[in-house]
Amino acid sequence: MKKTLVVGTGNLGKLREMEAYLSDSGWELTPKPPDLDVDETGTTFAENACLKAVEVAKYTSQWAIADDSGLWVDSLNGAPGVYSARYGNTDEERIGRLLRELANTETRQAKFICAIAVANPQGEIIFQSEGSCGGEILYEVRGEGGFGYDPIFYVPEKKLTFAQMSPELKKSISHRGHALRKIIPQLLGVD
Repeated sequence: MKKTLVVGTGNLGKLREMEAYLSDSGWELTPKPPDLDVDETGTTFAENACLKAVEVAKYTSQWAIADDSGLWVDSLNGAPGVYSARYGNTDEERIGRLLRELANTETRQAKFICAIAVANPQGEIIFQSEGSCGGEILYEVRGEGGFGYDPIFYVPEKKLTFAQMSPELKKSISHRGHALRKIIPQLLGVD
């Protein structure tokens, strides 16, 4: 029988990505209750992931996993960073704002960062990990897949944006993939 792991997100894209990584882990993922909103008051990705995992675990009395992730752009001193999801009201607005702020800046190095936290049903953080994926920000959108900033996040080694990659390729190199792969062995050890 699979154990239930409540995912601290309302973002279906993140939920589907996590399900893909954890499909063979023995855990059945379920989204957090829609009436539970956790204020992301942390100043780091790790702090926000922990806040969400703890609140979801306490609210549901079940194991919970949460992540906080975002885009760190070097020439914007790390912005949008922990505010990546709040950089606009839609993906299109967020991308537009970022491209306007970068304008014709030639230094476009960036990285996606993901912090993950797992809390037990009592709301105690049991596991944490972090992963990143380096790349650069394009001047315009390229690709139809993914979500968020994926259409402007270009990975030079693959010569593709996240939005142009197959789900399998993105899964193999993404920030969330790196962080989740560190957590899986620990989740497998939970009774």
